[in-house]
Amino acid sequence: MTRKRFTRDFKLMVLRELDSGKTATELSRVHEVHPNVIQRWRCEYRDNPKNAFAGPGNTHKLEAKLAERDRIIGKLYAENELLKKAIANLKSHHMGQRRRTRTGGSI
Repeated sequence: MTRKRFTRDFKLMVLRELDSGKTATELSRVHEVHPNVIQRWRCEYRDNPKNAFAGPGNTHKLEAKLAERDRIIGKLYAENELLKKAIANLKSHHMGQRRRTRTGGSI
């Protein structure tokens, strides 16, 4: 189940309705939001009205983590390809030496 995301405008609208005299319980039924969430919005807005509801939460942190993981995956992929080539070169070099020693050639 995914969480609902509400815009800043929506949250402010609900808070205006709350200030107009409606209860959090009434608003929770109308807007399908838990009353505790409405109370949390109220506290957040009261504590810092300018920065309240500034963004969609931890999206930036999540994007940064994904970008870091993509970078690491790319680096590991490149290292893996390099190691595969090195192993192939070592095998071909080793096979060449084995053929020379079997046929009596010098090393």
